[in-house]
Amino acid sequence: MNRLIIGLAALALAGCEANDVNASDAAATENACAALAGLDITNTNIISAAEKPAGPFNVGAGPASTSVALPAHCYVEGISNQRTGADGKTYGLGFALAMPADWNGRFLFQGGGGLNGTVHPPLGGNAAGDTPALARGFAVISTDGGHKGQGGFDASFMADQQAALDFTGQSVAKVTELGKEIVKTYYGQAAHHTYISGCSTGGRESMLAAQRYPMLFDGAVVGAPAMRTGNSNFALRKAVVAFNQVAPLDDEGNPQVSRAFSPAERRAVHDGLLAQCDALDGLADGVVANVRGCDFDPNLLVCDDNDTDSCLSQAQANAIDEAFAPLVNSAGFEIYPAFPVDTGMIEGGMTYIPGDNFFSPGASAKQIEIDIDAEDAQLRNDPMQARTDSYRWTNFSTFLNRGGKIVFYHGVSDAWFSAYDTLGFYQRASDANEGWSDASRYYHVPGMGHCAGGANTYDSFDLLSAVVDWVENGQAPRDVIASRTKPEPASRKLCAYPEHPHYTGGDATSADSYECR
Repeated sequence: MNRLIIGLAALALAGCEANDVNASDAAATENACAALAGLDITNTNIISAAEKPAGPFNVGAGPASTSVALPAHCYVEGISNQRTGADGKTYGLGFALAMPADWNGRFLFQGGGGLNGTVHPPLGGNAAGDTPALARGFAVISTDGGHKGQGGFDASFMADQQAALDFTGQSVAKVTELGKEIVKTYYGQAAHHTYISGCSTGGRESMLAAQRYPMLFDGAVVGAPAMRTGNSNFALRKAVVAFNQVAPLDDEGNPQVSRAFSPAERRAVHDGLLAQCDALDGLADGVVANVRGCDFDPNLLVCDDNDTDSCLSQAQANAIDEAFAPLVNSAGFEIYPAFPVDTGMIEGGMTYIPGDNFFSPGASAKQIEIDIDAEDAQLRNDPMQARTDSYRWTNFSTFLNRGGKIVFYHGVSDAWFSAYDTLGFYQRASDANEGWSDASRYYHVPGMGHCAGGANTYDSFDLLSAVVDWVENGQAPRDVIASRTKPEPASRKLCAYPEHPHYTGGDATSADSYECR
């Protein structure tokens, strides 16, 4: 239907004046979009289809809200495979698809977050710098992962078999294929390349897209993948136990983990970290850019005979060592790797060294001991962990053979998932796949928390363009320019593993003053 409408519109426009052409073209586009509401796709209900004018769109809320300029686009909402689950709830793959008037021929699946459950605006803003994919001309689709949920972490859908299967991976392929069918109908031609990009749960989805659907995707951007949340939450509980050993007790005898370190002691840890590691990248600027070269030792901060809160007790130093160390069982098997000690772990919105903002997802503040072997055995026998675990599968042979490219990034100050876990996967995949280095890159983002943010970080960077240029033009990325606006506008290089940015002299706020070493 859409191709017919566009064809008739083109014939009618042939003899019109310029103004009439523009008006008729806009009307034809609007009609073509609205006509999608009647599109007949098996087991799919198009709820609405309407043309959206070009204009600003606000992303986020509160002080962190930003505005992006979006082009005119056809906006489609719908649900596929709607049904009543065994628990009596309504399930189905809710989705939203945005198709710009000036289409560049590319299709992007936008990854989700948390436990999904909400259809977020399909913008394609992950790791896209200041210009989301939609504004560049991509057709972008987003989905709720197959269920509705409140607050981003509503796990009640797990009771339904198909909803659980959709969340753990099936929704990615289903919604991508559905979206591409609508795109082909609307534009009259298929997308020439298909990409996926996301962070956290969206990073896991991007990762499994290349793992499980190698024929469907050409390029993937993988940010801080939530690839084995049982293991990461286990490591965080271990950290809470370590910090509780030095926490004062309340009147009921429960440890007050937020008081394990005074503000001055936290500042001592922060300053001690910078003293030991900041200048390893050639510049003492509050950013530990030589991540793997930093071997922070809290024992160097232990007080001497003058006991003040500008230094640590030996017990506090031991607690930091234990909290950030790898989680291992009694046989020495690593359950989860170490967390990097980075500036954002100590101050900022996501705080790992306990304080007023102590951030420890999935951990009980009252927990004072842990049976590592028992919890390890329980985790190994958890069927949901087996379904969501994307960590073990490293065979990318078909994806690589088709010319697929995959780029990973992870904030070093991520308090949810360790950047070293993602790096560890990257290294294992390299060992398992010939030609991995010709098709993949990994980037540490110093100071950045979970997917974005940080008191002194460069968290705006464009890896989407890097993947597209690599897939379509054979231009392999090396260093990528990252920028920030606070505390002052500045840029820095993100260097692909195993390199890091090193200051060579000149303007410290310019990426040109750094080289990858």
